[in-house]
This record gives sequence, structure tokens and C-alpha cells, in this order.
Amino acid sequence: MTLERWTAVDAYLAGLLIPGDPALENALESSAAAGLPPIHVPPNQGKFLQLLARMLGARNILEIGSLGGYSTIWLARALPPGGRLVTLELDPKHAEVARRNVSCAGLADVVTVHVAPALETLHKLAAEKDAPFDFIFIDADKESYTEYFSLSLRLSRVGTCIVADNIVRQGAVIEPDSSDPRVQGVRHFMDALASEPRVTATAMQTVGAKGYDGFAIALVSA
Repeated sequence: MTLERWTAVDAYLAGLLIPGDPALENALESSAAAGLPPIHVPPNQGKFLQLLARMLGARNILEIGSLGGYSTIWLARALPPGGRLVTLELDPKHAEVARRNVSCAGLADVVTVHVAPALETLHKLAAEKDAPFDFIFIDADKESYTEYFSLSLRLSRVGTCIVADNIVRQGAVIEPDSSDPRVQGVRHFMDALASEPRVTATAMQTVGAKGYDGFAIALVSA
């Protein structure tokens, strides 16, 4: 099996199950035109996240890592009337692209983009005792995943779903002596996830147009 084959299967599945969407296509095109890295979730994963949020009946969604707002649009469309999505982005350029893309998708009224280091914003949200989030998507710098997870728990309730992306690192996650700080960040996060008594969790390997990776999913249960 090759990346070419995985990409072809992704295209087949998306072609059957995910109709063309001008707002999402615009988000990808404008992100590329602005020079953002092509590290957004693929369409089938975007819809997977949306379906999860819809099945949970999520009214408050937190996204850590906006990039160009592609996954933001997928998740915001899962919200019921009166729902809200808060997304965190470090890079002001990325945040501006995300805001434009979200606005073009007609979602500016339900999405708030915070521009600052995510840990700083998360601490502020926790200190403000903001209403708990029902769904949290972590997709930012891997070195900080453990801290993001810890603060996400403070912003959760029993029943909150937490999804952390890119945790397999092309299989490097099993290398305890890796010199890659992203791999070490994911390994520390996975240790924290495994030892956290307040959640029940699993992780899945994935292959597709973005290569070999995976995600972890946790349900806050206490």
C-alpha cells in the first residue's frame, strides 16, 4: 500500500459521502494563497469531527489550533441555534485568514477567534470559569499537548469529548528515544491520557491523503 493508493481511496470516499462545498473549498484555496501550511484535516476527518459533535449535541465547542479555519467551519456547522465555538490561534496571519474564511461561510456570529498563545488563553478561560465545553479538538503544537489536555479537563464537564489529532507521527510515537520534540510531546500526552482517572480513552491509527497518523479520543467520565 502506498500514499498514492491511500489518497485515491480518500478521494473515492469523499466523492461519495461529502458533496462539494464552496465555503470549505474557499477556505482551502484562500489558506493556500496566503501561504499557510497544508496541514488542515482532510475532508473525511472534518466531517467525522462534525458528526461526533452533532451526536453529542454539543452547544459549546473549543478548538485549539485554528490554522485557516477549515476544521473550524466543519465543527461550527455542528452547532445548534444558540451554540458557539471558540478557537485559539497563535499566529496573527493564520487567525486573520481563519476569520475571513469563517465569515465567508456565514459563521462569524458563532465563532470567536482568540489570537495569543493557547496556554495563555486557556488559563484565562479557566480563570473566568467560562461555561464548560461539550467538545474539544486539540490540533496545535504537539510539545504542549499535555498542558492542553490538562487545561481542557478544567474546561470540561462529565460527558465532554476531547479529540487530539496527529498522535501517531508516522509511527514514531513508539520511539522512546526520539529526538523529535513533537514525538516526545505526544508521548508525554499519551502517558497523561492513560493515567488520567477522569477520562476513558482510546486511540486510532489512520492512513489517507495526509499519510500515516492517528488521533486519540477521550470521554470525560468523572
